[in-house]
Amino acid sequence: MSLVNGYVKYKAVGEEDEGRSRRNDTKRYVYACATFASLNSVLLGYDVGVMSGAILFIQKDLMITEFQEELLVGCLSIIALVGSLTGGHTSDAIGRKWTIALAAVVFQTGAAIMALAPSFEVLMIGRLLAGVGIGFGVMIAPVYIAEISPAMARGTLTSFPEIFINLGILLGYMSNYAFSGLSEHINWRIMLGVGIIPSIFIGFALFLIPESPRWLVMQNREKEARAVLLRINETESEAMERLHEIQEAANPTKKHDERAVWREIFNPTPSFRRMLITGCGIQCFQQITGIDATVYYSPTIFRYAGIQSDKQILAATVAVGFTKTMFILVAIFLIDRVGRKPLLYVSTIGMTACLALLGIALTHQHVSGLVSPDVGVGLAIFAVCGNVAFFSVGVGPICWVLTSEIFPLRLRAQASAVGAVGNRLSSGLVAMSFLSVSHKITVAGTFFIFSFLSLLSVYFVYRFVPETKGKSLEQIEMLFQSEVDWRSGHELQLTDVERLVQKD
Repeated sequence: MSLVNGYVKYKAVGEEDEGRSRRNDTKRYVYACATFASLNSVLLGYDVGVMSGAILFIQKDLMITEFQEELLVGCLSIIALVGSLTGGHTSDAIGRKWTIALAAVVFQTGAAIMALAPSFEVLMIGRLLAGVGIGFGVMIAPVYIAEISPAMARGTLTSFPEIFINLGILLGYMSNYAFSGLSEHINWRIMLGVGIIPSIFIGFALFLIPESPRWLVMQNREKEARAVLLRINETESEAMERLHEIQEAANPTKKHDERAVWREIFNPTPSFRRMLITGCGIQCFQQITGIDATVYYSPTIFRYAGIQSDKQILAATVAVGFTKTMFILVAIFLIDRVGRKPLLYVSTIGMTACLALLGIALTHQHVSGLVSPDVGVGLAIFAVCGNVAFFSVGVGPICWVLTSEIFPLRLRAQASAVGAVGNRLSSGLVAMSFLSVSHKITVAGTFFIFSFLSLLSVYFVYRFVPETKGKSLEQIEMLFQSEVDWRSGHELQLTDVERLVQKD
């Protein structure tokens, strides 16, 4: 009897070890897929970071005007609309995976043209191509990751693109600092050319990541979808359950052609209208609160605050990039533990305070003189770092998480593209008007406006953003079906608040 019991116990332990090993393998595989799919986001972050410093030397080398500077900086976000809108169609036509590849190729071409540009006109051509590539990448990465991620880890995994954007910004700032000592004709070209390197790794990633199982189901390639689901789920029963949910959500027996999809987007049902309000609204608020102005024009802000040396200005921007990158890791750790909404409250309230503090610090530097110049500089750097930190903790990554998980499968790609359009349009308008508006009402006054808009975003989160933590994509879709369920989703769960307080 003891031998039998011992065998049974040994078998149970063996099965437990095998199950644990499978869970670990599955987790590593899904995390690897999310990482490789997020590499395009490095390109966006690098461009944002490197252009903030490169523009100082482009001005001197090509003798461009202030209007040309605003156009060069801001046009990337506007032209990214083309990539985002086209990306929705492309990702449905050729798949999520190959849209990621297309984004890298287009950006790489644009970066090469910029690095070799002999004039402002050629530089703009490269900038426009890079913008299209970024539009593709911004739209497709969160969609792909959401469609391969398990519900309990989807918030963390869908935040990966934001991590890589922040990493790219930091690398761009570091590139500015590293090459600033070279001649003005060469340094900015090297700064921009280095952006080609991350896209090379994307080519290797394509051999490792699978196609989205949800896209495969939409193409009636259920055998391939089943194989992918078996690879990204811990058990066969869980994989089959998810396959059944996807089949029901996709309704493969119905033909949803491109025109029908866009008709539904522009003439939405009540439930889909709620999704659009939440998804597109959070995308726009992410940008109109001025994050791209803070990042793109941080050298201008620091010079206005009283720093004169280009080297010291670029060193301060490195500190901003480091802060932004570190705090995105806080969001990744908390997003699936305390939920989306508590972090959004912390983020939007903190940004409102920091933007107001920056406005006050810059005002004192130029008007009242109540604080010494060194204290004013210190307050300005602290406020900028605080703003990017609170952005990274909440609205930065969660914006993309929400828009990748709230839309129904048949509309997800196009609806996410519409959200990305709002994001890029808002970013472009802010970037292309910041210098002009600052001349009219001062840099300090501009940040007081951003602070007010950030305050409005706090109300938007309260009124229009439900909690989606721990729900499957299909369950989230059901949350928007009725006004009552949608409103009940607004209530902040007490357990989430308690966990956030404990973490702090």
